[in-house]
Amino acid sequence: MQNLAYCVPPHLPFCIHICLLSALYVLYFLHLPGNEIAVYEGDILLRRGRRSAINCESCLWPKSQDGLVKISPGPLLFLAITERSWIVDALQEISTLTCVQFVNRTTETDYVYVERGCWSYFGKIGGRQAVGLVKNGCMDKGAIQHEMNHALGFIHEQARSDRDRFVKIMWEHIANVPVYEKYDFSSTPGKPTIVPVPDPSIPIGQREGLSNLDVAKINKLYKCNCCSSVLPKPKGSFSSVNYPSPYPNNSSCLWLIRIRRRILSLNFYPAFDLQGSLNCSSDYIKIYNGNSKSSPVLLDKYCGKGPLPSLVASGSTMLVEFASDESITATGFRQCSQRAQRLQDQSRDINQ
Repeated sequence: MQNLAYCVPPHLPFCIHICLLSALYVLYFLHLPGNEIAVYEGDILLRRGRRSAINCESCLWPKSQDGLVKISPGPLLFLAITERSWIVDALQEISTLTCVQFVNRTTETDYVYVERGCWSYFGKIGGRQAVGLVKNGCMDKGAIQHEMNHALGFIHEQARSDRDRFVKIMWEHIANVPVYEKYDFSSTPGKPTIVPVPDPSIPIGQREGLSNLDVAKINKLYKCNCCSSVLPKPKGSFSSVNYPSPYPNNSSCLWLIRIRRRILSLNFYPAFDLQGSLNCSSDYIKIYNGNSKSSPVLLDKYCGKGPLPSLVASGSTMLVEFASDESITATGFRQCSQRAQRLQDQSRDINQ
C-alpha cells in the first residue's frame, strides 16, 4: 500500500494530514481509487459504512469464553530483527496490562497483518486487516501502540468533544507526527502547538509506552476484569487491595513502573504480610526487570512476613505482580518509595 500521506490534494494545507482537530471534529476524507476507504484524522482508515462508527459494538474484537480478547498479528518475517522486536515489545505490553492478548495465528480468519506505513483501520473490519507500523516516525513503542489502539476502536484524544477543557490548540504553529508532545507539529521552532489547561507546565505526550489512561480505556472498552496500572512518576506508591485491611481472595494485580530515562530502585514498608506457603504457591508478589512477565525476574515469588529486599532495575521499567488464591488472606503490603536515578548519573557512578 502506498504512503497515504501523499494522497492529499495539493491545494490543502499539509496540517490536514495530522490529527489536531477542533471540538467540532473537523473531518477531511480522502477517497482512494477503487476502494471503499477514506482517511480520517491523518492515520485512521474507515470503510464507507463506518464513518460515524465511533461508538460501534460490531467494531470491537470478540471476547473468548475465558474473558480474553485474542488477536493474531500475522507473520512478521519480512521485517528486520529490530523492527520485529519493537513490535513484539509494544504488543506484549498491551497483553500484559489488559485482556487484549496478541497470539500467534493458526486458523483465525480475522487477524491483523502488518504492512509498511503508519496508519490503521478503525476497529475490527474482518478478514485480513492491514495496519501500517513500519516507517520513520512510527517505529517506536508509543507510535506502534497508537496505531494498534485505532485497530482496537479508539480515535485520537485531541478529537474528543471535551478536548478544549484540557488543552488549548495553538493553530498558528502547525506542521506532522502521530504521538503528540507539547511542541509536536510546530512550524515555528520552540513554539508549542498544544498547551495544557489550566496548568501549561504539565508535561503531555510520551512515546515510552502505554499510559495509565490507555490501560484504563482498553480495559473499560473491552470490559476486562483486570487490575493493572502504569506508574510514570519518580515519586509515588502502591499497595495491595484494601491495605492495611486484608486483601481479598483470588486477587491478581500488576503495576508497571516506568520512569523515563532513569534507573529504578524500589523499597517496601517492613510490615509485609502475605499468606505463607511452600514455594509461595498460594499468595505471592513477584517482580520483573522489564515491562512484561517474560522479562528477567528481579524477585521470584515471595510470601510470608518480613521486609522485602531493596530492588534495583537495570533500566527504566519494573513490573510488580501480586496474586492471591481462594483461601487465607493477610494484610498485604505497601510500597514506600522508589528512587529514579538518571541514566547518565548511574554511568558516572560506575566509572568512578
